[in-house]
This record gives sequence, structure tokens and C-alpha cells, in this order.
Amino acid sequence: MTADQTNSNLPGTSASLPAKSPWPAFWIACSAAFLVSLDTTMLFAAFDALRQSFADTSAAELSWVLNGYTVVYAAMLIPAGGLADAYGRRRIFRMGLTLFLAASMACGAAPSVHWLIAARVVQALGAALLTPASMSIVLAAFPSDKRAVAVSLWGAVGGLAAAVGPSLGSWVSASAGWPWAFYINLPVGLWALWRSAAHIEEAVKPEQPRSVDMVGLLLLMCAVGAIALAIVESGASRWPRDQVVSIAVGGFVAGACFVLWARMRPNALVDLSLFQHRTYRYVNAATLVFGTAFSMMFLGFFFFMIGVWHYTLPQAGLAVTPGPLLVMPTAILTGRWASRLGHRRFLVAGSLLYALSSLWFFTVPGDAPNYLQHWLPGLPMSGIAVGLILPSLSAAAVSRLPLAHYAVGSAVNQATRQMGSVLGVALTVTLLGHATLQRTDFNAFYLLHMALALLTGLLCLPVDTKPQTAQP
Repeated sequence: MTADQTNSNLPGTSASLPAKSPWPAFWIACSAAFLVSLDTTMLFAAFDALRQSFADTSAAELSWVLNGYTVVYAAMLIPAGGLADAYGRRRIFRMGLTLFLAASMACGAAPSVHWLIAARVVQALGAALLTPASMSIVLAAFPSDKRAVAVSLWGAVGGLAAAVGPSLGSWVSASAGWPWAFYINLPVGLWALWRSAAHIEEAVKPEQPRSVDMVGLLLLMCAVGAIALAIVESGASRWPRDQVVSIAVGGFVAGACFVLWARMRPNALVDLSLFQHRTYRYVNAATLVFGTAFSMMFLGFFFFMIGVWHYTLPQAGLAVTPGPLLVMPTAILTGRWASRLGHRRFLVAGSLLYALSSLWFFTVPGDAPNYLQHWLPGLPMSGIAVGLILPSLSAAAVSRLPLAHYAVGSAVNQATRQMGSVLGVALTVTLLGHATLQRTDFNAFYLLHMALALLTGLLCLPVDTKPQTAQP
């Protein structure tokens, strides 16, 4: 019997039917998670507006408005999952949401790039606190036989937010200015904060508080940050090449030290025993690869629309909208079917469809704008593919974990996707962050994107989340 199979017999993997409807808690938790995903991808569209607002700042330096947030968010997600288990999920959820909203105000009022990056770091701390608590709140609210659907819906809400973020961000930035990409968080966030006091309960008794593994936290942040910095600066001429190589080597060394430290320490930042589960191990590898491709896709869309076809920002945002509109319905149907059939077939099919969308954008669009015939047909492929993959990865990651490990297991998976996003932004800025762009500049970009999509499908082949048949 495999580790995945034994988990169905562990304590805490089943729960009695809740006494009241789980849907109020679901929508409150999802609304906050929606804001986190929305805010992350809205800045893909606002990137050009930020470049115009801070004209003296290079694209490589400005990319840290995205990557500074993502590195801290990815690193802090993991201890945040442990904090939610230790101090109470509702308490950490409300604390994170409050911090996220306060930092959103500070971001919108930022007078300089450095101020904006600092405020984004604080915003990342709040987002990291509320995200794993949000998922564990949803999981605890539903009975065990409904959790697969609930997690898929939770992932679908986040996937929808991530998908519509660029379109909404382009409209908001063009009509009201880039600060409103942050101010837009306030109404929904304040509503969720108000309603959470009455409709979210602690599902489990908080554990004995544990100390945060600061050494592991710093090693992880150094590893991800250094590798991202090396990728971004590899395409620029500001730093000597040997210095960039040294930074990259330092990042990989920090990553190796992080793994060694986690093996030696009892209460490490990441419990490496989670990766003894075969499905969890492969899902996280696929999540890293797909997270890279996902952020490349949206940032690359806007670079192409604005740099090659010379669309305005609102036109570019509207042009990418048809694909994201298909994410939510696809994810809902996928969640229902995956609860009976498992996630593997949807993950593999979605990865192949995602690769086909990359092939379309690699071969069909040219220098002359022709949206209806050359661009629009590729968007349904990418939108359906994201709906098949993104929520399925989140659901498959925790499908075989005990209830007590949901928060930490979910946090590690979400952090892995954010690390992929850092790499995706860094690669895109390196390949496309020039002052002027030609159609041929996108050839290597889309070939790499296609390869990442196919690798995602390959990594999903060993995933097994099909419900176990009861044995006599």
C-alpha cells in the first residue's frame, strides 16, 4: 500500500456534516483569496503604466514591484500555514486581511518605486497569512465527500481572479491610474473582514504554537530572490556577467542549504515528509512549471499587444478577455468530474491544450494586427486549459493529506506556484523587456512556453487522486 492510499485511513481525513450551511464561510474566504489573486495579475497590465509613471526606472528594476511581492509571498506562505494551524485559522485570516488592506492603501499612495516595492512587501505578508487560512476554512466547512468540489471551486475563484486581473487592470490603470489597481481591494476586503467575525468559526482546536524557522525562511527567500535576480539581470547590461553568474550560483547554494537544513531541523519551515506522498511530490513539481508558464503567458500577451501591434492599454486588456471568461465554468465542471474520476486526465488534457495555444501564438499572429483571425482563436484554448489545470493542481495537492496538514500542505503548494511566477516574470522581462519589440523576439518566448506546458503534462502523469474503492 502506498503512502497516498494510507492517508485515507488517517485520523482527521473525514468530518461529520456541518451543523449549518458552509456557503457563507466559503464566499467570505474566497472573496479574500480572490483579491490576492486579482492583485497579483492586475499588475501585469499596469506594468506599462508604471513604466510611464516612473520613466527613470529600468524594466529590470521595475520588475521587482512584481517579484519583490512574489518572493516574500512565496516564502511566507509556508510559515503562514503553520501559524494558521497553531493560532487559529479565523484569527490568522482576519489578521492577514487587515494587513493586506492597509498595505494596499500604502501601495496606491506610493511616491516612488522604492516606496512601492516596500509597500508591496508588506502587502505580501498579509496575502501570505490569509491564503492558506482561507483554503483550510473552506475545507473545514464542508463534509469530506464534498471537499473535492469545494477545493476545486476555491481554486476556480482564484483562477478566475488571476485570469481576469490583466483585463481589469488595464481598464482601471487607463481610466483611473495605476494606484486604483490597489485601491480596488478595499470595498471587497472590508466586507469580508466584517462578515468573517460572524460567519467563520474555528473548525479545529489550535495546536501548541511553534516557533517560526527563521533560518529556513531566510534561506528560501535568498534562493528564490537570487535566482530571479540573476535571470532578470542576465538580459541587461548593468552588471558584469561574472557577477550575475555568482548571484545565480549563490541562489542554488542557498536552495541546497535550505533542503539540508529542513532535513536536520525537527520543526523546519517545510516539512519534507509531505513530499513522501507521490502525488503531492509530482503535483508540486507540475505547479512550479505551470506557475512559470502562467505568468509568462499574461505578461507576454501585453508585451505583444502593446509592443508589436501597438494597441492601447485598454485595447490590450479587452483583447485578452475572451480566454479568461472560460476559466470559471471550465473549473466548475472539472471539479465535479474530478471528484469522481480523479484529476490526472484533466491535468494532462489541459497541459496539452495549453501547449497547442502556445503553438498557435507562435505560428499564426504576425506583424500586422488581425485580431479576429490571428489572435482570438488561440484564447479559448488557453482559457479552457487554465480552467482545467489551475484549480486541479490546488485540489490534487491536498487530496491525500490528513486534515491537520491541509493548511501547511496547501501553503507549500501555493508557495511553489508563486516561485514559478517569479521565474516566469524574470524570464519574460529578460526575453522581451526591450525598448522596442519585433515579432521575431517572441519566437523563443513561445517555444519556451510550449515546452513548459508539455513538461507540466508529463509531470502530471503519475498523479493519482481517483477515489479509493472501499475494501472488505
